[in-house]
This record gives sequence, structure tokens and C-alpha cells, in this order.
Amino acid sequence: MLLLTGATGFLGHHLVSHLQAAGYRVRALVRPGSETTFLEKRALQLAFAADIGDRAALREACRGCDAVVHAAGHFRMWGNLCHFWQTNVGGTDAVLEAALQEGVQRLVYVSTLVVVGRTEAGRVVDEDHPCRPQDHYQRTKLEAERLALAYHRNCDLGVVVVRPGALYGPWGRYAFNRLFFEDPLRGWRIKIHGGRRITFPAYAPDVARGIIGALERGRSGQIYHLSGNSLSHNEANDVISDLAGISRRRLPMPAWPMVLLAGLWTAASRYTGREPYYPSNLAHYVFQDWQVCSAKAREELGFEATAFRQGASETLEWYWNQGIL
Repeated sequence: MLLLTGATGFLGHHLVSHLQAAGYRVRALVRPGSETTFLEKRALQLAFAADIGDRAALREACRGCDAVVHAAGHFRMWGNLCHFWQTNVGGTDAVLEAALQEGVQRLVYVSTLVVVGRTEAGRVVDEDHPCRPQDHYQRTKLEAERLALAYHRNCDLGVVVVRPGALYGPWGRYAFNRLFFEDPLRGWRIKIHGGRRITFPAYAPDVARGIIGALERGRSGQIYHLSGNSLSHNEANDVISDLAGISRRRLPMPAWPMVLLAGLWTAASRYTGREPYYPSNLAHYVFQDWQVCSAKAREELGFEATAFRQGASETLEWYWNQGIL
């Protein structure tokens, strides 16, 4: 039996089907009142917890499990530190403690490549790249990652850490999906820095398969990057535009008006309580280069990345089938 947290999320949709296809019996941790129709159709067990920090419920959910995939997390580019900390750090600590108490043998912690924070110009982002997080999400995910590895060192819990790149694919509506798929198809077509910045798309089904590789072949105490080939914003836009049948042309915009707009939007959100469409923290992700290396995962986990054109085609097909675009 395997416990999966974050099963109702974007990556969770893919993990459930891939884990079951690989022969795993899955128990999904969910909050009462969550939309679980998809999970119920998959005929798996459901375990309920008020939140990811519910230690008693987590211990019960871990009971009888040989492995845990901890994919739950709070991912936004805006928000209060306490919300990030409560889920990403406090929740991870609760999952690790429950797994240890119930004798779980293997735990895969799903971190993120953006814990690297500020990338070094001209340097490939591999597992040895220094981490200099720049916002609440990056800092709390790095803290949780270090906590998970500390459980391995100090408590002999078999922890493996995976760091997915910028997730895209069916079931996604945020971050990469919104910026590169939804916005251009709705007519918002701009480019900053001439479109030359390097991004690091990771097709969600590939990441799900990579996590299974980490479960089965990952070395405890190790970190693995799970990302497709890095490419420029121009290259990503051209592929998606051709597949969607829209113009490749993007309006060149200087960075400063967008930074100003994001700053004003972010300032206004303090009063509205709503996430700005373009938060200031978005600059940490799109105004620098992410030349990512996943060689370690390829060699040790058998990780394979889908060509971006194929992944983008399947993502667009999902959008059209859902009637979203």
C-alpha cells in the first residue's frame, strides 16, 4: 500500500493513474469536502484529514503503508508566509513523523526546482547548484526539503527528494500553463527581454513516471531533477502558436512597465485579498535563465522527457476537449 498526498492537485491527477498502472495500491489523503469524483472513479482508498498538519489522521493514513509520496504543497506566487509555512514545512514535518512512527520504508518528497531561487548566469542548474530562494514558496519548499533529508540522516527514514521543473500538461491552469497556453490563446501576446530567457518545462506525466522511478530506484538521501529540455520563451511560444494555429508574433515589451504593473497589482492585493494576475514574484521565475540538467535522474531513475512539441500538443488537446479555450 502507498499513501499519496496531494492527490486532488494538478500533479496528483497524473500520479494516481500512473501509480495504479505501475501496480501500486494507492491510498489518497484528502480533505473532507474536496472534489474526489476523479479519485472515486479510480477505485482507490481515501483517507481523510482536516489538513496536511493533522498528525493523528496522518498516522492513521500511513498505517499499513510501505511507501509515501508526499506531493501536497501550497504553490502560489503571492500570499502570506504563514500559509506557505503551515502547509509546506509544518505539513511535511507531520507527514515525515507519521511515516516514521508507522514504519514506512520509503518516502518520496516532491520538492521543486525553483528552490534554487536565483540562478547563476552561464551555469547549468544541476543538483549541486547553490540554493538562494527569493520568495515564500521557494524558501518554505527548500526548508521542507532539508527537513525531509534530515529525517533520512537522523532517523534512517528512506527519503528521496525529487525536484520537478515548471509543470505543464493536462489538468494544469496555473503558472506555465497559464502564461504559455492560456494567455496567448486569449489574445495576450507579449514577450519580455526579446523572448530570449530560458525556461524549464516539465511535462506532468513525465514527472509522475520519474516519481515512480524514485520510488523504485532512487538512492535514499539523494536529490533528483525532473525536467524536460530547457528552451527559450521564443521557442516555446513558436511551438504552441504553430500547434494552436495562431500567429507567432509577440509584442516586445520592456521589462520595466511589466515590473511596475506587477508592483501596483501586488500592492492592491493587500486590500482586495485577491492574488494579482501578475504578482511581483513572477519575475523570479521568468526574468532569469533556467538551463536545467536532469542527467542524474536519467541515469539512475530511467527518467525520460517527452518532446515539448508532443507535450504541448496533448496539453492543447486537453484544453479544447474541456471547452476551456
